[in-house]
Amino acid sequence: MPQTTYLELSEDTGSAHKFYEVTVDGNQMTVRYGRIGDGGQSKTTTYADGTKAQADAAKKIGEKVRKGYAPAIPGQRAPRSVTRRVIVSQRSTAKTAPVLWKYRSGAPAFGIFIDKDVCMVGNESGTITVLGHDATVQRQFQLPDGVKCIVADDAWIYAGCDDGNVYDLSGKVPRLAYAIAPDIDIYWLDIHDGILGVSDAKGGVCSIDHEDEFLWRRQGRGAAGWMVRCDANAVHHGHSRGVTSYDWRTGDELWHRQTTGAVLFGWQESDALYAGMSANSVLQFAKSGQPGVTYRCDDTIFSCATAPDGRYVFAGDHRSSVYCFAADGTRLWKLGTGCGSAYSMQYHDEKLYIVTTDGSLACIDASETAVRAAESGVVPEFVDVKAPTQMHRATPSTTVEEATDPSEGVVVECVAEGSRLRIRVISPGYNSDWQVQFPKGIREPGARYLVTEIREAARGGFYRALGDVKRLV
Repeated sequence: MPQTTYLELSEDTGSAHKFYEVTVDGNQMTVRYGRIGDGGQSKTTTYADGTKAQADAAKKIGEKVRKGYAPAIPGQRAPRSVTRRVIVSQRSTAKTAPVLWKYRSGAPAFGIFIDKDVCMVGNESGTITVLGHDATVQRQFQLPDGVKCIVADDAWIYAGCDDGNVYDLSGKVPRLAYAIAPDIDIYWLDIHDGILGVSDAKGGVCSIDHEDEFLWRRQGRGAAGWMVRCDANAVHHGHSRGVTSYDWRTGDELWHRQTTGAVLFGWQESDALYAGMSANSVLQFAKSGQPGVTYRCDDTIFSCATAPDGRYVFAGDHRSSVYCFAADGTRLWKLGTGCGSAYSMQYHDEKLYIVTTDGSLACIDASETAVRAAESGVVPEFVDVKAPTQMHRATPSTTVEEATDPSEGVVVECVAEGSRLRIRVISPGYNSDWQVQFPKGIREPGARYLVTEIREAARGGFYRALGDVKRLV
């Protein structure tokens, strides 16, 4: 008969809401673990006999108890608090925008990422779809919970989810990169050079390092932190009372600017911040805190973006309209989306991409010729792309492919340091004392892995694993 031991981390702060379950059935041992309230991830190992399975189970349980886990009854602790943005979208009275194509993801969509190769949308059902610029669906990921946002950090792409986890999407399957403390009701997050910034429902803000450990945590000056943007120097936080900037290392406040309305979204360029406001506007700030241009709209703004270097500024309101401004604040146009209000947006190569309340990823032709035609009532017939029904969706996994040839990549090793598992580079030419940012759920003490690429963080002091990971045997 199967024997199951169920443990939970017994504290009420930090990473408290984790469970760990070990089941031994004959000569098989199954380990299931994750955040309380989630299904978690599982791995089954087969042994030569039941005695060895029992021995390894006892060892794993002992390790967890020493780290603070304790026996518990499943279902007694509540899952983390989740707040989702809800816009009661109204129909725009403006002329319809020149939409080239629209992909219907099937649920309200918050996450968007666009570059020269792909267009990505992540929705409230946890589905991330990758499309080409010709609107062909290339592949899909299925994450355990709704997607808050998709953020790029150099060559890495991360998805932050309602389950409090941040997944690295740079390989074949999503890998767990960060697990955010369960008492944080996440509103938004951003990553720069491996350092994660998180804003929350109560107006708190924190900075988390490449090893998923708090650098600092602060209660902000307001509530409802819908904006957080990270750069090489600071974590910029937008909330109900304005915008505050903190030193990314120490959390010391660098500056604060009060605003007349609540900040509901944020964007950044290299030298400027843009805050979408409940006060029907987008406000620009220099990274030093100096107020800049005000871009005046007609309704509450829930998203904004810019062309490179702020050449154009875009905004989306709750009445399903999108705006375009010149850098000096001159309004150039306002058009209706035809597919709901924009939860988020991004500009690329004369096109404005939006993800909306009806779950669409829409590509709008933002060229002057197309906009002028749309203002006179002439728009193209858009391509209506339906979500695929048969496509395989890659899910987060702790399963690792095996490799035998160390010359096919960079070799790293997992070592135990107290209660933490660290990763060091074994291959020559690297600093063996530096830690490596590496997926969390696949670390096993003593194991060696083959990584596609290892890059030094721009800040220095640690490395980052990029691409696929295989276990070296």
